Amino acid sequence: MGFRCGIVGLPNVGKSTIFNAMTSAGIESANYPFCTIEPNVGMVPVRDPRLDKLAALAKTKKEAYAQMEFVDIAGLVSGASKGEGLGNQFLAHIRQVDAIAHVVRCFEDPNIVHVDGSIDPIRDREIINTELILADMDTVARRIDKTAGRARSGDKTGQNQLVVLEKLAKLLDEGKPARLLEVDEGNKGLLKELCLLSAKPVLYVANVKEEDIVSGNHWVDQLNEAVREEDAPVVVISGAIEEELSSMTEEERREFLAEMGMEESGLNRLVRAGYQLLGLINFFTVGVQETRAWTIKKGATAPQAAGVIHTDFERGFIRAEITAYEDFIACGGEAGAKDKGLWRLEGKDYIVKDGDCVNFRFNV
Repeated sequence: MGFRCGIVGLPNVGKSTIFNAMTSAGIESANYPFCTIEPNVGMVPVRDPRLDKLAALAKTKKEAYAQMEFVDIAGLVSGASKGEGLGNQFLAHIRQVDAIAHVVRCFEDPNIVHVDGSIDPIRDREIINTELILADMDTVARRIDKTAGRARSGDKTGQNQLVVLEKLAKLLDEGKPARLLEVDEGNKGLLKELCLLSAKPVLYVANVKEEDIVSGNHWVDQLNEAVREEDAPVVVISGAIEEELSSMTEEERREFLAEMGMEESGLNRLVRAGYQLLGLINFFTVGVQETRAWTIKKGATAPQAAGVIHTDFERGFIRAEITAYEDFIACGGEAGAKDKGLWRLEGKDYIVKDGDCVNFRFNV
């Protein structure tokens, strides 16, 4: 099960610098607009200290973190919905991601040109959001035209969809993103089918200078206030710091973070925020050969979780052997958990919890 997070923003806000630090991909990051033309794609490990403890306990030969796919998408400018700059490419690429990490520049640097000439996170955010909304307005208008005929002919589904589409058009016309529209379960399929850009969950990445990484600055405060209505998370990152960290050893990273007054890297916080935004959790499989973290949607059943490992596991699911992470560690492993009655068998209706250590029984 793959999850793609698109990194978007105006040109020269630090998207490629941050992506480069995340993936150590060495992509071009230059001081001119549209340096990134084709989207760069990278798999980023979701670092989870629980996995390290489980692997140490099991004396495992190989650790495998869960991964998220990040896509560095070309910079957007005003008018992108009408094809300005690389707008058409930008919009096509963003349709293919599950969530948006919107990088906003919150630092001054005379050596890095801002495409609009000044630092203004509120304006920059509105440019991106407006272009997504304008593109969605065109999509919804076309669908209303198509659905209106069915509704007039008495088609009940068409009539129901037309009501939703008109509410959606009104929301977009007010300059609000599609993700704020509340729909019943029966109409969620319609929204998914429309593949609206502003319906995608979003988090904001405030890119700051090194000295502002702990306390932030007035631009970060402005951004936090602006996104309050959206209830969207803001993650503060220093692209410069993350670039330095990407070339260090693990020990050097720990020392550097301690000197900066940081408990963890900004990128770790970004990936974790992406997980929360998409409603993702990890479960673990633990063994001598390999200890691995697997990503599932919160609320997934045991057979669905088994299917993430292999489709045969889901098709032939019998039972799941479950030990909670805390119990696994406290009891020194599965055998100890069994002795204390903390290991259990669960059936097909069991909802897998974050941190569950699982073995699947199956037959095909």
